Amino acid sequence: MRNKEAAARHHRLIYLLNVAQRRLQRWMAAQPQNEVTPAQAGLLFILGKQDGVLMGEAGAALDMGPAGISGLVDRSAAARLVERRADREDGRAWRVWLTPKGRTVLAQAKTDAAQINAALTDGFTGAEIDIVARWLTSIQTKFPRDPEE
Repeated sequence: MRNKEAAARHHRLIYLLNVAQRRLQRWMAAQPQNEVTPAQAGLLFILGKQDGVLMGEAGAALDMGPAGISGLVDRSAAARLVERRADREDGRAWRVWLTPKGRTVLAQAKTDAAQINAALTDGFTGAEIDIVARWLTSIQTKFPRDPEE
């Protein structure tokens, strides 16, 4: 346990995670071809897998609360990427659907994501990336969005 604690202190993991996240988001936002924000791209990816998803489900998949997903859907609808429709079975619930423009932008976002992932993984073996991915995924369990979980 002491070796693990010493390694964690030596690597300043919290700092490194925060800097990496900020740098990646700034770099992505500065790309001239980006028609969407990373959050909007995330929403498009979700709808690309399951169009017409409930807003709450989209929010959960993006780790956002009701206000966050509502704002994201509003901005995406204003950009004509998605449209919001009342759920047929529950009039209080809303579903989100891709528009034709959203499908086009999704295709470009997939290409952009593949290029970014290639840059992120450059110089690392598949086994190393598997460990990084496992470690990053474990953070979601160790530090749940809802502290009551």
